Amino acid sequence: MDLFAQANSQGIQTEFVDGQGHRRVTDTAALKIILDALPPQTPGPFIGGPVVVRSGLPARTGLSAAARLPVRWKIVADHKVIAEGEAVDRVIAWPLDLPLGVHRLQLTDAASTTEDVPLLSAPPRAFGGDFDRCWLLAVQLYGVRSARNWGIGDFTDLKGLIELANHLGADGVGLNPLHALFDDRPGDCSPYSPNSRLFLNPLYVDVENIPEFRIDAGTRDALARAREGEMIDYVAVAGLKWRALRSAFAAFEADATQGRRQEFEKFRAERGSLLSHFACFETLRHKFKKPWWEWPDEWRQPDDAKCAELRKGPDAAEIAFVEFVQWTADRQLAAAKDRALELGMRVGLYLDVAVGVQADGFDAWNEQVAISRHLGVGAPPDPLNTAGQSWGLAGFNATGLELQSFAPYREMLRASMRHAGAIRLDHVLGLKRLYLVPQGFSAADGVYVPMPFEALLAATAQESIAQRCVVIGEDLGTVPEGFRDQIAGWGIWSYLVMMFERDDHGAFKSLDHYLANALVTFNTHDLSTYAGWRSFGDLKTKRALGIDPGESDDARWHALAMLDDVLRHNGIDKNDLYSVANFLARTPSRLLAIALEDFLGLVDQPNIPGTVDEHPNWRRRLPVPLEQIASTIDVAALKAATRERSRG
Repeated sequence: MDLFAQANSQGIQTEFVDGQGHRRVTDTAALKIILDALPPQTPGPFIGGPVVVRSGLPARTGLSAAARLPVRWKIVADHKVIAEGEAVDRVIAWPLDLPLGVHRLQLTDAASTTEDVPLLSAPPRAFGGDFDRCWLLAVQLYGVRSARNWGIGDFTDLKGLIELANHLGADGVGLNPLHALFDDRPGDCSPYSPNSRLFLNPLYVDVENIPEFRIDAGTRDALARAREGEMIDYVAVAGLKWRALRSAFAAFEADATQGRRQEFEKFRAERGSLLSHFACFETLRHKFKKPWWEWPDEWRQPDDAKCAELRKGPDAAEIAFVEFVQWTADRQLAAAKDRALELGMRVGLYLDVAVGVQADGFDAWNEQVAISRHLGVGAPPDPLNTAGQSWGLAGFNATGLELQSFAPYREMLRASMRHAGAIRLDHVLGLKRLYLVPQGFSAADGVYVPMPFEALLAATAQESIAQRCVVIGEDLGTVPEGFRDQIAGWGIWSYLVMMFERDDHGAFKSLDHYLANALVTFNTHDLSTYAGWRSFGDLKTKRALGIDPGESDDARWHALAMLDDVLRHNGIDKNDLYSVANFLARTPSRLLAIALEDFLGLVDQPNIPGTVDEHPNWRRRLPVPLEQIASTIDVAALKAATRERSRG
């Protein structure tokens, strides 16, 4: 079987038309790397993949012609048989009353051939939210400037942002991903390139809020320098914070109250083996100072027994320190969530979830069956990114997830939803298919690899209901026909960016175009701010960097005119930010997000895709301290603009 036939047999799409209308065929050498990197697929003989049942709804599964009838089946949960039966024809009708969960379906035909696949019993839909229409303040937390933080926004600032949002009439705060990065590579600061999506970035900890911590004069003097400038000095901030965290841990070890120690042990028990593995991984990473696949053989795979040994040896204190830092971060984030609840906010925290992880990070080490480290997730060329994108992130693979009953995916969702009223899944198309690019090749040489879409939607709905968390799918760009209807059918909300909601003539779409179950916003962190868009600042910046902005000045002038048209058509005479907010507030979409950068009139956007060092991505501080933001915003104009969905 040649490579292309082999790929076709696995459902891998090696030929497609990209977002610019060009036909693409994957390079043969690239395809070989991709096929070698994916786990071998051996579909079962009867069903061939996971089964999805939606609670209370009729569900039937067909058996292949290879099955010798009758076929006995049983559904096993926690080593107990919860349902069983026999199929005398080629269709199995599943019981309507199966308990929610991920179970194992075991089948045996008349020839004693067997198959064992996951069966997901899911709620009919994800959690839909218990609110009508409201709006959120969108913030890049790292960029928050305050009189008391250590040169980077932190979780105490987040409590302040929640109080600010409440004052403005919002029902929550939307944030950049808070995922754990690499503590020894502080300059690698993209929140979308995590070490782990299961744990938090300790740079967001307010060290002075740790009960045992006492600041010294030298640190206090250094803080003044760390707070200066337009850009975050991540290296300096990380140096200060990690020294302070170690000092706080030493004080905790020596002087913590019994209550604090009990709370720490409770957290350790809650997060279980995942936390233990993470702490061991971080300790080993610092010890070996090389990628995990170059570590000694005994540590190249996570092992509970080996981790238990490590915890009893000379590294015990270092492992406990990593766990202490994660506990501290978790408690401070929980306190921010609790403040939102106290204020009666209907969403609270809206958190972003990155599409993948760094290949040399914890998640890729801990889930080597479910994550393909040799392949990068990306996107083919489209009008906004004419060369395509390779994000350098490892993603889940279908076979590995199925082998583990989707546990890695569910753990990732659970960690993301832990303190959130809503989450956004970056690049939600990845639930249906991932565009994978092998190392050393351009983004144009990737392939679309199918994912177990229905099973991943079912797992998403399960976790969403369990955590009472709305799930928003970032479904921008080119998606297959029917995709948005499929995710909507499972209660996954859409993500509507006004910049893109235009017809073939450039006219902005009317209010009734917007879906109810959606988050609507004017822009994103990867797009121009409103002030930058109106001033052509984004076009000028990209051209100065040698990047094709995908838009001419004439096209921008036309867009500005089209914006005026849609605003006037809806009785809005001005075209300032509050006018745009007024338009968006009138849409049926139940969530509206407005970026803090737009309220402050900033021209520069947080991130320019396709750049690394050419532009200060993820480094800009807000020009106005948190304590002064409320007086900078025209609160009366904002409340008038958002009156249809504003609190109080």
